[in-house]
Amino acid sequence: MRVRAAVLHEMGAKQPYAESKPLKIETIDLDPPGDGEVLVQIKAAGLCHSDLSVVDGNRPRPMPMVLGHEAAGIVTEVGKGVTRFKVGDHVVMVFVPSCGHCVPCAEGRPALCEPAAKSNAAGTLISGTRRIHENGKDVNHLLGVAAFAEYAVVSENSCVKIDDKLPFDEAALFGCAVITGVGAVFNTSRVKAGARVAVIGLGGVGLTSLLGAVAVGARQVIAIDLRDDKLAFARQLGATHTFNAKDEDIVDQVKAATNGGVDYAFEMAGSIPALELAWKITRRGGETVTAGLPHPTKTISIPPVQMVAEERTLKGSYVGSCVPLRDIPLYIDMYRAGKLPVDRLMSDRISLDDINVAFDRLATGATVRQIIMF
Repeated sequence: MRVRAAVLHEMGAKQPYAESKPLKIETIDLDPPGDGEVLVQIKAAGLCHSDLSVVDGNRPRPMPMVLGHEAAGIVTEVGKGVTRFKVGDHVVMVFVPSCGHCVPCAEGRPALCEPAAKSNAAGTLISGTRRIHENGKDVNHLLGVAAFAEYAVVSENSCVKIDDKLPFDEAALFGCAVITGVGAVFNTSRVKAGARVAVIGLGGVGLTSLLGAVAVGARQVIAIDLRDDKLAFARQLGATHTFNAKDEDIVDQVKAATNGGVDYAFEMAGSIPALELAWKITRRGGETVTAGLPHPTKTISIPPVQMVAEERTLKGSYVGSCVPLRDIPLYIDMYRAGKLPVDRLMSDRISLDDINVAFDRLATGATVRQIIMF
């Protein structure tokens, strides 16, 4: 079938993207679903910093590629062997299509699925195939989803069925922002009630981490960002303290406010200075968690003696260490109960044709979550 999609042909375009137009709205060819795959009509897709990291070249991927990995839609066709879905089901997309058989999957850690990591890096579906073509040449899928398009063919393992009464724009948030941010708090760190928590970087993922910290009953929730408007918004969402990362004495300020530092510091900005700050404000015996994805060549330096003498932990969190079939329905139920008001994170609803302008807004930090409505 012929489908309109946003195709990235080269990384590293100069800003403003409204002028350089790195994403081209083109009509592509989409194959029907193969074995174990489904065809999904995309109804809503969120713009995430991970998409921007491909556009600006900080997250190298094979080109050309249809971007988009946070989305919700309707199943319109199922391939052979598909048993979990039927035509008409509403689904949220998940960007790690876990195989269920490798060692991490068998250990209950589907976010670390080895075949999925390999196929995502290669720009294919988990089967190793590409279902998108343009002018007779293959086009790559971002993270097995490629949701910046009217339709997408994905593995059935990339989908989680949801209640059809949940609006698509709200549902899309649960495919990345919510499971990554809330999952880091609930799963990766298992933050306990009464803990002191800091979140550095108040984009969509960072703010959902903040909501997760509030939901578990953290006694102090410290929000840190470079933008005062986001700090004000964080206070509305439940932050007890806010600090601007530009302040030279921010480490001293946070330690003074928390009586020595936080129990858990979540770095969600994807920058080395943010991660270093997160480490510095973590108390003795505390845990520093990062879900940010800076350029793969970037490194940090930490004194091993500090890790040992202070029993400190530095931990990564990917996809919020989630089990999608368990966590997405749980988080949706919490949202409906008013305990995770993630709908407040939606900044704008846009059309596919506005995507380059929308990435300019995302790059400046002037927005939280923009949703493409199809």
